[in-house]
Amino acid sequence: MNEIMLGDVTVARVEEMIGPVGMTPGQFFPGWTDEAWRENRGWLVPDHLGAEDDIVQVAFHTWALRSEGRTILVDTGIGNDKPRPAVDAWDHLSLGYLENLATAGIQPDDVDLVINTHLHVDHVGWNTRLVDGQWVPTFPNATYLMPRLDFEHFDPAKNPNIAGGVNENAFEDSIEPVRAAGQVRLWESEHIVDGNLRLLAAPGHTPGASVLVLSSGGDKALLAGDLMHSPLQVAHPEHSSCFCEDPTTARATRRDLLGWAADNTALVLPAHFSGRTALEVARNGGGFEIKNWGPFPSY
Repeated sequence: MNEIMLGDVTVARVEEMIGPVGMTPGQFFPGWTDEAWRENRGWLVPDHLGAEDDIVQVAFHTWALRSEGRTILVDTGIGNDKPRPAVDAWDHLSLGYLENLATAGIQPDDVDLVINTHLHVDHVGWNTRLVDGQWVPTFPNATYLMPRLDFEHFDPAKNPNIAGGVNENAFEDSIEPVRAAGQVRLWESEHIVDGNLRLLAAPGHTPGASVLVLSSGGDKALLAGDLMHSPLQVAHPEHSSCFCEDPTTARATRRDLLGWAADNTALVLPAHFSGRTALEVARNGGGFEIKNWGPFPSY
């Protein structure tokens, strides 16, 4: 089953896409030795590393929550029809994401809140969809919570480095139309969503990167966004991905939040793990280890 209960909160996994990212571990995680990957290859293959080509494998999914009578989506993937010149594999996609959302019992009009943990292109795509040649909010009744620091950082009018990069066009087609519709609410530092959920700043991957902390009925979870991209980062939290804009800060944030998850027996729900997709962690010396994989079936 792709749905679990944590206290009074229902958490469902909604798939967008799974597969290789076209990068070797050395490209995805600069500075990481090949030896570490070879030593762990036995359990990383095939869910997290290609068996034949050693290409990093990831998933793109949304965590769909029902909490205190509201339907909440956490991160919205890459999106359909989006011009993505920097990443051929994401350019003008045509995927069955909305059908998968419907399988989880959610129609676009049902969504009350969309949380973008950060504003990288692969976390905001389904914020909008193409209707009669115009980008319109996919979820017309929802408030979209976005980190203020990322909203300012990824605005190409304020940051000329966006042009030609992986986030090119994303602000214009996936963020600005929602703001123009009056549906964006910006936050910073911390934001209480409801009695079960709160957003916390988790900088490093992007300036405004965040995580969603769930605490309900004795259960705890960390919806971790891009805190990690590979389960090998549990044992080696010192390594950041090539997409982390401030690798040093990302490293410190990852250690702090993995420590919180270990000390609170919290289920960790990253945005991009394939395979079982969720895990519990424990302290191991100065680092961490995977204690258990979560209850979701393997992709």
